[in-house]
Amino acid sequence: MAPQPNAAPSPFRSREERERDREEKREAVLRAAVRMFNARGFHATSLDDVAASLGISKPTIYHYLGNKEQVLIECVTRGLELLSAAADTARAQPGNGLARLRSVLRRYSLVMMDDFGRCVVRTGDEFLSAEGAALFRARKRAIDLSIRALIEDGIADGSIAPLDVRMTAFALAGALNWPGRWHEPDGPLSAEQIADSMVNILISGLAPRA
Repeated sequence: MAPQPNAAPSPFRSREERERDREEKREAVLRAAVRMFNARGFHATSLDDVAASLGISKPTIYHYLGNKEQVLIECVTRGLELLSAAADTARAQPGNGLARLRSVLRRYSLVMMDDFGRCVVRTGDEFLSAEGAALFRARKRAIDLSIRALIEDGIADGSIAPLDVRMTAFALAGALNWPGRWHEPDGPLSAEQIADSMVNILISGLAPRA
């Protein structure tokens, strides 16, 4: 049989290429939205503003993400998912409770200085519908329980002093949330330096005293 001539390249993208293109565009819209929410505030930002910053139309945002509240929920969900993943990773690591808690706190601090973590800190329940607020609170509650579990592990194995677990979790999260408000990416200290310094200070207060 005579060899077949090489087929001409298709002018149409494959399904994988279309999916990748869609995800890249969706990510660009989401990143532009979260940065504008963080800089201006949710109420002061319109989807027209976000669309204009990308040179697209508002219906394009609806296509990729939905309405303004859905965009915000997607932003805070991304931040909360990063925190949940950090807690899950720390629980699976070897070492005592204090070492694993240090790991999750450092990652927690870094997330809070990223765009999506900042959005979690700067978003209040009042910006969301009743359904959206309930979802937001439930996800934050799950992260709080994960941190409490690590504290309990440390108390059980003796690497953490016998402290009030609930208040300790609140104190740690409260301290690490604040860099999401005051940290400047172009400031004198990097996010990694701030995270290391803050976590070292916090961890030193948890270890048992001789």
